[in-house]
This record gives sequence, C-alpha cells and structure tokens, in this order.
Amino acid sequence: MRTFHDAKAMAKSLRERLAEKNIALSHSECLELVAQEFGFDNWNVLAARIGGEEGVRFTHCAPIIRIFDTAKAKEFYLDFLGFERDWDDAAEWEDPERKAPLYSSVSRAGQHLHLTEHHGDASPGGNAFITMHGVREFHAELAAKKYRYNKPGLETVDWGLMVTVSDPFGNNLRFCEYKPAVAKRLGLD
Repeated sequence: MRTFHDAKAMAKSLRERLAEKNIALSHSECLELVAQEFGFDNWNVLAARIGGEEGVRFTHCAPIIRIFDTAKAKEFYLDFLGFERDWDDAAEWEDPERKAPLYSSVSRAGQHLHLTEHHGDASPGGNAFITMHGVREFHAELAAKKYRYNKPGLETVDWGLMVTVSDPFGNNLRFCEYKPAVAKRLGLD
C-alpha cells in the first residue's frame, strides 16, 4: 500500500494515466492533486512533511521538573498521575541511606518526565505543556482518585481541552488535547 512518501511516484503515474486518456496535466498539477488526496492543503505542506522525516528530526522532549521530596513526588507522579519509574541515577527512592539527590525518569503512554532533586537542573514553579489524546478520560481518571491536594478541572480553551495539575513543588503540568483542526494544522493528526 502506498503512503504519502510515494507522492512523487504517484503523481508521475497519475500524469501518465491521464495522458493515455488525452488529458494533459503538468507534473506540478498532479503533485497538488496527490497532496490533496492525502489530506494536505497543497504540495508544499506534503513536501515539508516528507522532508521533515529525513535528516534532523526531534523525536522526544522530556521536561525536567524540580522536586524536593521523593515521597511526595511518588504520591503525585506515580500514584495520582499514573506514571511509572523508568530509571534513576541513584538508589531506590525510598532508601533512607540515599545520600545523593535523585534524578529519575518517569513515563506514561509515551510521555516522559525527568524529576530532579539536583539544585540548578530546573527551577521550582515551572510549567510543562503536554499534548495528548484522551484528555476527557484522563480527567475522569484523576477525578475518581479523589487526591486531596488536587481537584483538576477540564477546561475548554481556543485550541482544545486542557487539564492543569499542580505538583507539590509548585510546578504546573498542562495536559492538552488539540481540536482536530488545530492538530491537523500542526501535523499532529
């Protein structure tokens, strides 16, 4: 099955088939038609999407979030938000003998967060904007947990739906599901 990566070959085939029926379209016109069939506004948008998948690509972003207390971080990030520990640079979180500050990666559904006790890694009171699908379900899940320190709402904003939670260290995490039109415009659909 062909994908948008085959757009140039598809435009060439389209032009050849149309020529057999005595319909003359330029290669450029055929590229525009193929781009529209794949749901892109025009060939330039599709070409950028194809080109964006080669060479330099950003594949992941993990916000670094300052924490001060591993027990509170565990209660909030693991128990309340449902993230899981991926790795730590120190011994277990609960180890009373741990001397070094913690630096840990937690994740859920492909989203990674780095939690740090290291001075200078991040400032308390930061914000992270996290795009996602299923924000209504996520909101319902959080509300059902009845976490006594946080009662997040589901907010309608111009670009979609958003749930904002504040961690025990003054950091805000904004979980956003874009409206379909916004997601399409950003190439996230």
